[in-house]
Amino acid sequence: MDYVNGDALVTVEWLKEHLSDPSVVILDGTSHLPTTGRDGDAEFADKHIPGALRFNIDAVSDKSNPLPHMLPSAEFFGESVGAMGISNEHRIVVYDVYGLQSAARTWWMFRVFGHSNVAVLHGGLPAWEAAGHPIESGLTQRSPSAFTAALNADLVRGVEDILSNVESQGELVMDARAAGRFTGQDPEPRAGMRSGHIPGSLSLPFTQLLNPDRTFLPADALNALLDNTGGDFSKPLVASCGSGVTACVIALAFHLVGRGEVAVYDGSWAEWGARQDTPIETG
Repeated sequence: MDYVNGDALVTVEWLKEHLSDPSVVILDGTSHLPTTGRDGDAEFADKHIPGALRFNIDAVSDKSNPLPHMLPSAEFFGESVGAMGISNEHRIVVYDVYGLQSAARTWWMFRVFGHSNVAVLHGGLPAWEAAGHPIESGLTQRSPSAFTAALNADLVRGVEDILSNVESQGELVMDARAAGRFTGQDPEPRAGMRSGHIPGSLSLPFTQLLNPDRTFLPADALNALLDNTGGDFSKPLVASCGSGVTACVIALAFHLVGRGEVAVYDGSWAEWGARQDTPIETG
């Protein structure tokens, strides 16, 4: 694959060999869209990679914010992760049940709070099962640990940052949603959302970065895809999506091929599309 930062991915073979490695912690970072009616916690209890812990991005979030799974404070993140039995010395491996959809959000969250020793399982649970590796049910308990978190604000954008950027166009905002949602042709899955996109943003559906099995395209194909978007990647980069989840797939893709760090607009369309003071373009 020849990724510049290939250590941000691990294969199912690597993980199988490290299942009993005490320095590795496996997290199920699955998050489902509300329209699916699926329960990630219940699915995890029924089936997961042996020894994995459940990382629910809605539980490890700012509960005072009405928007979905917004970043918590560094203190709350550190307390939550430490209570799970994770320390700053652990190597974190994250997966989800789709192959890759929400696992990148957990990857990004750990990096936002200063923990760079985190990777995504390439192909996720589907690849693990396809390889014939074991699964288990139930819940794993670990002894609490200490985790020190420190916010890296460079990796996060808020609504005021994006409003300012609509005027300045100093940063390139990339939208990970499907093209029909970007143009406004297709309705949003969340009720009450206006349709369209942030003025000046670039449509880059996250699925374009992936093979049909939700593994990443090889590095040369990723770079070719990005070069053909027409985006000005000399600017600082920001990714947005529906609620700050699949935007992190864009951030991970850019990290893999060494094309700079991508900040994520945490509120994304769940915030932008719900407000009345945020400008929208269609088409």
